[in-house]
Formats: sequence, C-alpha cells, structure tokens
Amino acid sequence: MEFTFNGFYTLISAVIVLLLGRLLVNKIDFLRRYNIPEPVAGGLVAAVLSLLVHSFLGYSIIFSSQLQTSFMLIFFASIGLSANFMKLKEGGIGLVLFLGCIAAYIVVQNAVGMSLASLLGVDPLIGLIAGSVTLTGGHGTAGAWGEILETQYGIQGALTLGMASATFGLIIGGVIGGPLAKLLINRHSLARAKTPAQIQDRDTHPDPHPDDLAPFENPHQVRLITADNAITTLGMFAACLAFAEFMTGYSKGTWFELPTFVWALGGGVILRNILESVLKVDIFDRAIDVFGNASLSLYLAMALLSLKLWQLADLAGPLVIILTAQTLVMALYAAFITFRVMGKNYDAAVLAAGHCGFGMGATPTAVANMQAITNMYGPSHKAFLIVPLCGAFFVDLINATVIQVILKFFA
Repeated sequence: MEFTFNGFYTLISAVIVLLLGRLLVNKIDFLRRYNIPEPVAGGLVAAVLSLLVHSFLGYSIIFSSQLQTSFMLIFFASIGLSANFMKLKEGGIGLVLFLGCIAAYIVVQNAVGMSLASLLGVDPLIGLIAGSVTLTGGHGTAGAWGEILETQYGIQGALTLGMASATFGLIIGGVIGGPLAKLLINRHSLARAKTPAQIQDRDTHPDPHPDDLAPFENPHQVRLITADNAITTLGMFAACLAFAEFMTGYSKGTWFELPTFVWALGGGVILRNILESVLKVDIFDRAIDVFGNASLSLYLAMALLSLKLWQLADLAGPLVIILTAQTLVMALYAAFITFRVMGKNYDAAVLAAGHCGFGMGATPTAVANMQAITNMYGPSHKAFLIVPLCGAFFVDLINATVIQVILKFFA
C-alpha cells in the first residue's frame, strides 16, 4: 500500500531528517570523525526505516517531487548568482587542472563500466548506464538517457537500472568523500581537527569579513541579513527559475538542449554579472549563501527520503559488481590523481572529497562533503570556488559530449 505526501508533509519530513542527521552527527563519534554530511546521515536512517516498513508491512510513502526539484533549482541558481567573474579568477590554473581531472575521470568511469560489462557477458551499454550516465550525471541524466537507451538502442529496463544506479551513487558519493579526505589530511598532516567547542564558537560568532567567504562555505556560521535583502534575493531566484523554465522549453529538441538545472545556473551567472558589472548594483552575497545552503540541505534530505532501497535489491549481479568496482576506482582516482594533481595540500584533499561527491552522486553531494570537511578542519576558499561551477556546469557539458561519442561509436 502506498501513501502520498503532499508538499507540506514532504517539507516537514525533510526538516525532521535534517534534525535527525544533526543529532546523529553530534552524538555519534564515528559519523563526526569521518565527516558524514548531516543530510546523508539522517537520510540513510530514514531510507533504512522505509525499507523495513516496506519489507515487513508492505507500506511505502511517495513524497512530493515538486518541492525537491524546486530546491535543487534554487541551489543551482545560487551557484550561478555567486559566480562573480572577478572572484572566479581566483581559481586560476587550479580551475583548469580540476576540470582536466574531471574530464579524464569521465572517460575512465565509462571505460571501467563498459569493460566489466563485456567481461561479465552483458551489453557494454549496461556498463555505460553504470558509468557516467548515472554516477556523474545523477538522476536527471539517468532519466533522460535511460529513455533514449530503451527506445533507440533496445536496452530493456535502462530507465529502471539507471535510477537504481544513480540512487546507489548518491548514497556512496556522500559516504566515501569525507573519510577519504580525512585519511589524506591525517596521512599528510595537512590540518588539525577543531574541537567541538571551537566549532561552536566559530559558528555562533559572525565572521568579521563575511563577504570574503566562498559560496556555501561554513553553512552553520551566522550571516546577518535583513528582510529587504531577503526579498531582493528571492526575486533574483525567481528570475533564474523563470529563465530556466523558458529555456528548457525553447531548447527542447535543439542542439543546445540542456537540463533545466544547467539553465538555472546559467541564468544566475548572467543575472549576477549584468547587475553587478553593467548596472552597478550591489549583490548581497550573504543572503544568496543562506538560501543556497538551506536549499542544498533540504534537497538532499528529500532526495534521500525518496530512496527506495528495495529497488537496489533487484539489481542484476553484474550491475552490482560494476557499481562496486566504480566505487573503488572513484576513491583511488580521487586519492592518487585528483589529490596529487591539485597540489597534495589541504585544498586538494577537500577537492578530492568534492570529486567523490559528484563523481558518484551529484553536485549537492559534493558540496555537502566539502562542508563536512571544512566544518571540522577549517575553510578552503579554493575548493568552494572551483567545485560548484565545475560540478554543476562543465561536468554536464563534458559528460554529454562523451556519452554522445560513445553512442555514435556503438550505433
């Protein structure tokens, strides 16, 4: 039997999940020590409870997806609205190097998936589904390409397999990033963990220079905003989402068709820099940061609430093997390639955690991973400048190009 939760009940459930996650991380030393993000901790408990109720009682809950999608779009719009071109220059050569790591890993991810699929005696395109289509692409890309693979390439159940693989990646991406970064930081003595008292003191005392923070950095820290600033910022978010909706419909079926969240991010970039550079309007970054962080947490909580773990049990044996291998390869690549290429320093360790997030799950997972690390060890301006833009925008463009080339080859 299924119960349907409307938007209000879904929002209440997401807040409960976040509060539960915060309680678990604060009370359980293991979660705090290995920097598991609060939405992931609470969401996994909710997903397991949902699995038990479904398995023993036959009940399941369908949560409203409308709010989840809206919070996701607001999060990506906040990335765009935070993209001051002058600040982005601070990324420098690191931005280019990190983008190179991402592009190379997308190729590696598909090579691993398709090679293992062939060795296991299944269609290599199954390996593509368990590659960058779902792990780097996430649920949105899985849905779009799953339909194409079913109708045009004859892969039966591609959509179901894609959603299950993306679900697996969302969970694992939020689990491996924190411990990997902690291992790198401790092994190379890159930073010293803060005590709970130090963390609480930092969060309750506003930064004397809050505008120097990178977007989404220190989400728990107090940020002073006013009602006027909040209303103006909400208006900018509404403009970004309206632009995204229009462009999604206008570009459908054309060569420049892109997912809605990419248009939301692009709209934010355009709006921010026109207002700031052309019209000389002061942008209040602290309000953007508050709304962006809140949307990030609520989106992740709702995404994990919607997980149906019993679907993972239905995965074919070969797919389980491929996904397990992908997890191992992601961790090794982040540790031995991303970390080393980015300089083998503290920023590089935080970037490695972020790469695990969107290499296996999604950009929100990447940001949550980095927040968990910087909350414990201190800020990483470079990581928070580089990862959101790369993970949300460039990754999807590169991923779409690689998938298109592979499909043309196999066609």
